[in-house]
Amino acid sequence: MKATKKKLILGRYAVVVGIMLLMSTAVVYSLVRNTVFEAAAWNAKADSLLTRETPVIPDRGKIFSDNGAVLAANLNYYVPRIDWTVQKIKLKPDTVDRLLRQLGDSLATFQSGKSAKQWYDELKREATSAKPKRSYRLFKELTHNEYERLKTFPFLNLPKSKNGFYYDGTMRRVKPYGSMASRSVGNIGPNNHGRSGLEMALDSLLYGVEGRAKSIQLNSGMAKWECVPAVNGYDITTTINIGLQDIVENELYDMCRETDARWGTAVLMETATGEIKAISNLEWNSKQNDYIEGTNHAVLGYEPGSVMKPISMMVALEDGKVGNINTPIATGTSMLYCGKYIKDPHGGAALSPVQIIETSSNIGMSKIILRDYESNPDGFRQRLEQMGFFVPYNTGIAGEQLPHIRKVKNNAEGRLSLTRMAFGYATEIPPMRILAMYNAIANGGKYVRPRLVKELSREGGRDSIVPVSYIRKQVCSPENAAKLREMLHAVVWGSRGTARKWVQDDRVEIAGKTGTAYVTENGRYTSQKRLAFCGFFPYKNPKYTCVVLMAGANRGAGASSGVVLKNIALKMYARGLLGNQSDYRADGGMGGQPRLFASYGNSLRRNVARGLGLSQMPGAFTVPKPCGGVPDVRGLNVREAVARLEGLGLNVRLSGAGYVGDQSLMPGTAYHRGQTIELRLSR
Repeated sequence: MKATKKKLILGRYAVVVGIMLLMSTAVVYSLVRNTVFEAAAWNAKADSLLTRETPVIPDRGKIFSDNGAVLAANLNYYVPRIDWTVQKIKLKPDTVDRLLRQLGDSLATFQSGKSAKQWYDELKREATSAKPKRSYRLFKELTHNEYERLKTFPFLNLPKSKNGFYYDGTMRRVKPYGSMASRSVGNIGPNNHGRSGLEMALDSLLYGVEGRAKSIQLNSGMAKWECVPAVNGYDITTTINIGLQDIVENELYDMCRETDARWGTAVLMETATGEIKAISNLEWNSKQNDYIEGTNHAVLGYEPGSVMKPISMMVALEDGKVGNINTPIATGTSMLYCGKYIKDPHGGAALSPVQIIETSSNIGMSKIILRDYESNPDGFRQRLEQMGFFVPYNTGIAGEQLPHIRKVKNNAEGRLSLTRMAFGYATEIPPMRILAMYNAIANGGKYVRPRLVKELSREGGRDSIVPVSYIRKQVCSPENAAKLREMLHAVVWGSRGTARKWVQDDRVEIAGKTGTAYVTENGRYTSQKRLAFCGFFPYKNPKYTCVVLMAGANRGAGASSGVVLKNIALKMYARGLLGNQSDYRADGGMGGQPRLFASYGNSLRRNVARGLGLSQMPGAFTVPKPCGGVPDVRGLNVREAVARLEGLGLNVRLSGAGYVGDQSLMPGTAYHRGQTIELRLSR
């Protein structure tokens, strides 16, 4: 029996020894194979790991406004965490309890949402848990300053070896001014490259140059070594002015709300330099039930309508086909040409070139262009090409389109197309292009290039300045530019001007042109219209040129787009930006007297009046401080009032124009979500 057991034990030992011998043999074989026979291959693989280069992503450049305010920048954000599994917290339990209680008090003050007791209970539970978390998150995301403050709190200010406190870092592209000029500034993708707006158009400058890094062996392990340092991107200073951008956006927003427009775009440009001081693109978003920064319609092509007529008149003046701008031309209200009628609701028996622009006569404009190009219909397009109408602007805005005016044949169809082109149909022209041509008229014929980029800098030092440049030094003669300015002045100030009822104001003399074009869908014209106004101000010494285009507004071009431009000019006048002294009456005055809106007390009202140097403020009223229920929005502008009320779940209906003068639900009264409140607006 004993012999049997002994044999069994020896047999098992033999098996174990055999396995160990086999394993040892395999190890020795692998060692010899790797160090002798395959040494070269393994050495090459090691060398490839140590010599392989990986990209080093540079810091993306910032985008600034014209006065240095940040429009877009990369910022570090911090997610603070605690590793409760750290067992090196050599603190007494009563000390930990005291520190966590103090930390709870600090966190409750740091951010609202939890009381000090709730914070303490949660921290205590995590610290004493049988299965402590390795990554307990205190807050979702903090800025650098917030994180630095957090580190000073009790318990968190201890060494990491005692409290397990650490953070996860992330970098995001942020826009401090939110949606302001957001579409023009643009966005970047997850690869840190621009995908829209300035971010995409100037991506090669903003992105910088990638560096290269290699892995190197250190005593403590592997590390990255930059063999080619990354070059950070350029900081770009734009021409955008934050104050003017705010004016343009608010005026466009208010008019979109008042007229139920589908979308609207507005661009404000400095006449002498071509600097784009403000650009806004708003479109209706049904999910948010509001207008948001949308597609950059300013650089996309649309049939311009009658805002094309002054450009056609410029061609005629330069070709010498119009001399005396006050000599009448036989027009009428209906004209049969090439089998099609051209109707002219604004026409008359005879109109001078000034009156043709003033009344927006389709027949008159067609006859003037036919004088020169009836025998060569495509010559009109060719003449525009010679004037630089199709030259790319390279403003810095991504997605910029060139005008599209198709070539036409020398036949009846081509001649008919020519007449349509003359008054703004059968073409696709971006509003930015119309703006630049009107700017040339205001600028004595100098065709300045619109620009959105002012200068480039890197690491705080100026690198280069983008100078004023011209598409054509003179797109037309100063004499013809003066004639065109006179025509555009008549549109607003003439007795038959199409904008006289809406754009006239004694404080700022504006000249410009209305334009209306029907919207096409599936190749057919619909009943919806695009409504444009392009002009400049002040008339005698133009400082700014502006174009406004709205789609689907329920008013005419002068009453919608024209009023937006006028209100922009009045706000600028009120702030002394047109070479004048500040006049706050232009900012919502009534009866020539200044008016203060939404004051919470007489003392505040008196302080404002004293600061403005005003003895009295008729029309000012005091708003009671909110005390629950329906808020008092009287005196606020439409944007602020609607945002406040819709944020409470109320449905808002508007009537009138201007600021909120009255509301159907009295302030402080109870309400329920979904209830309708009517706001009556007045100026």
